[in-house]
Parts: sequence; C-alpha cells; structure tokens
Amino acid sequence: MKGIRHGFFGRQGGTSEGIYESLNLGIGSDDKPKAVMRNRRRVADTIGVKEVDLLLSCHQIHSDRAILATMPWGKDRPQADGMVTDLPGIALCILTADCVPVLFADRKAGVIGACHAGWKGALGGICEATIAKMEEIGAHRKDIHAAIGPCIGQESYEVGPEFRDEFLKQAPWSGNLFHAGQGDRFHFNIETFVKNRLLQTKIAWVDVIGHDTCAMDEMYFSNRRRNHLGEPDYGRQGSVIMLEG
Repeated sequence: MKGIRHGFFGRQGGTSEGIYESLNLGIGSDDKPKAVMRNRRRVADTIGVKEVDLLLSCHQIHSDRAILATMPWGKDRPQADGMVTDLPGIALCILTADCVPVLFADRKAGVIGACHAGWKGALGGICEATIAKMEEIGAHRKDIHAAIGPCIGQESYEVGPEFRDEFLKQAPWSGNLFHAGQGDRFHFNIETFVKNRLLQTKIAWVDVIGHDTCAMDEMYFSNRRRNHLGEPDYGRQGSVIMLEG
C-alpha cells in the first residue's frame, strides 16, 4: 500500500450555479444531475479515483449503521451513515451541510472509514459503529486516526430545551457543551461532542479542522444558513478518503 489520500472539500471549484454554487456533490439535492456528476468527477480526479463510480456516497439517514464498501453501487445507494473498506482505489465520500464528517484511517492495517454524524447519529453511536466495522476487517483502534471536518459551529447552532434534555438523558457528561442563548435557547457544540465520543473509544488520535460551515458562507454549504435565508434547497460538500493502490 502506497498510502492514504483524503480531503475535506468546500463549495468552491465546481460547475453548479445559483444556490448550489459551485462544487455541489449532493446527489439528493435538486441541482442539475449533470452538474453534480461533473462536480463529483472533479473531486474524483483530485483524489485520484480512476472511475467516478468508485467515489461512493451512501443514502445518509442519520443512523448508527456502518457498512463495508467493496464495489460501486451506482444509483442504488445503500442506506447508511458510515462506510469502511480495505480495498485500494475505492473512495469513501461523506456528504454534509452542517453535520459532522469524520474520516478514519488505520495505516498499519490498511483500513479506512468515513461517517456522517448529525446529532441523531452522533448521539446514537455512528462513530463507534464505524470503528467497530473497521475492526471487523482488521483495524485496531489503538492505531486508528480520525479527522473531524467542517461542521456547524457552536455560535451558529441554536437548539431548544427539548434537544438539550435528550442529550443530558443519554450523555449526562455533555452538559457543558450547551451555552445559554436568548430565552430558552441554547448553543450546542456538536463538534466537541463528536470529538469527546471519539476520544472515549481510545483510538490513537483525533484532529479537528474547526471550520463553522454556517458562518463561512463563501467556503461551505449550510442547511441552517439556507433556513435563515428561506432558500428552497442547499448543496452538499464532500469529505473523502481513499487507500492508494
């Protein structure tokens, strides 16, 4: 194995127009399908994927389901929020627009993974499920490194008391990740929540980019921002990892 290639892509450098400007990789968005495929081809070329069909994205459902990726699945995308592989040349592509993308690598074992951690998935254990799936094919958590990509920042992530109550019920230690806002609102630090969950698994290392997708409008797509603006849809950026052959 030569090594591992990965990248956290933003919204710049693509061919989409309007609210999807410009590197929208969202297959499930209402963007023009040809524009999305051209954008995915650009990302595939950048990472070094030979065929765009080998740039794999799941139908993400905010679950704790992680799957093994061994071949292209075309338009019939499996419903899952985590992917792992030990095969060179397959690129795992997580799509986000505020949720937390996490990329994993065990260089010694030659196993990689990627997951989409929205609040439901993060609370439900998608990071842990992805690590467990990596271990099934030979990874060792003491050798796994993880990188948390761009996601919504605490100042941008306003939630209600019922949201906070759910987290305190299932993860009592997360109380200090909620800062009081106006009225009964709170601002939640989902980035640190995911980081802490990863640290609890005893993997080797966790890195954090620290970019707020909602606040950095020229760099990233954001579902929360589009809600504030009243836009009908939003683009998705990709977080990609691949084993080199």
